[in-house]
Amino acid sequence: MDLILWRHAEAIDLELVGDDMARYLTPRGEKQAARMAEWLDRQLPAGAKVFVSPAVRAEQTAHALGRKFKISSALAPLASAEQLLELTQWPQTKGCILVVGHQPVLGQVIAQLVGLQGSECALKKGALWWLRYREREQSPRTVVVTVQSPELL
Repeated sequence: MDLILWRHAEAIDLELVGDDMARYLTPRGEKQAARMAEWLDRQLPAGAKVFVSPAVRAEQTAHALGRKFKISSALAPLASAEQLLELTQWPQTKGCILVVGHQPVLGQVIAQLVGLQGSECALKKGALWWLRYREREQSPRTVVVTVQSPELL
């Protein structure tokens, strides 16, 4: 199973709209999302499933990819790592799943799956981590396929 965790791109400050769910991408965020989506579209298998937080900024980030996606409250800003892992059925699902969501939950999932010492891993806005679960010689492990940031593409 491949699990790609993509943090939404840069969004406006909460004070400008008053509702965290209504925050939308800044012009810089739109560029970040487009840059990452262009790279990701070339890498993603055709049958990849895409799940997205119901927050406007996450939906806008996912729209840049131009693929169908499902919105899930299990990925909302205050969701937990357990909710994300349950939604994706890690590691039992076959194929590739892309999740567009938020910190700190994405970083918590990364830390948990790759065995980092801290409770979470930093994930820049618009960046992604591509993780793969595999079993070799009866030994399950999670490997990092790639970490990408829109500024580096």
